Amino acid sequence: MPKLIGVVHLPALPGSPRARLDLDACVALARSDTLALVEGGADGVIVENFNDAPFFAGSVPPITVAAMAVICRELRGDIPVEMGVNVLRNDAAAALSIAVACGAEFVRVNVHTGAMLTDQGLIVGQAAETLRLRRALGAEQVKIYADVLVKHAVALGPQRMADAVADAVERGLADAIIVTGSATGAAASPDDVREAAGASEAPVYVGSGVTAENVADCVPPAEGVIVGSWLKTDGIVANPVDIDRVRQLRRRL
Repeated sequence: MPKLIGVVHLPALPGSPRARLDLDACVALARSDTLALVEGGADGVIVENFNDAPFFAGSVPPITVAAMAVICRELRGDIPVEMGVNVLRNDAAAALSIAVACGAEFVRVNVHTGAMLTDQGLIVGQAAETLRLRRALGAEQVKIYADVLVKHAVALGPQRMADAVADAVERGLADAIIVTGSATGAAASPDDVREAAGASEAPVYVGSGVTAENVADCVPPAEGVIVGSWLKTDGIVANPVDIDRVRQLRRRL
C-alpha cells in the first residue's frame, strides 16, 4: 500500500457556490498538482472536491458526480500510482461509482460507520449500502479507506479510538483506517494513531496535519500518510503543490 498519498484539491466545480472556472480549467489545475505530486515521489494520489463547500451531508448533485468523473478519468493517465476518490462530505456511493468509472483503486469515506455531529448536521455511516453497492458493481478491488472520529466533527458521546476502529473494520469491513486531528491541517494525536494501529490488522493512515517535521512520529506506527495542505507552496492550502515539499516529505518516509 502507498506510504505517501498526496491530495489533489479540486477547484470549486460547476454548480457549487464558489465556482468560477469551466471544466477544462478545473482539469488543467488538477493536472498540474497531480503531476507535481507524482514527480515529487507520492506513491498515491487522492482527488477530492475540497472547494465545493458548503458541503452536502449525503448525496451530492449529479453535476458534481459528472464533473469529478470527467476530471478523474482525464487524470488517470497521469497517475501511474494508486488513485483514490473522496466526494465530500460523505457521498460514498458517488465516490465508489467515480472510482469504478475512472479505474481508481480506493475511496475515502469520512463517516463509514457510527455517527458524527458535523457542520453539515448529523452524518450517519452507511457501510451496509456502500458494501452492497461495491458488490453490485463487481468492484471489490476498490478499497474503502474509512476515517474514524473524523476531523471537523465530534462524536455524539464518549468513544474510545480502539472501539471505533474495531467497528469500522470488523463490522463495517473497511480496508484501511484514517486518523485525523480536529480540523484540516491539525495534527493527529500520536496516542490516537498508536491506539488505532493496535486495534486491528487493517492499515492505518494519518490524514491531517502531517509535515516534514512530524512525519517520523506517524510512520510507524501508521502505514502511511495522506497530505494536502503542507505540500502546497508555503503550506497554504489555496496554493499549488510545491514539488520540492513533496520530495522533502518523501525522503523522510
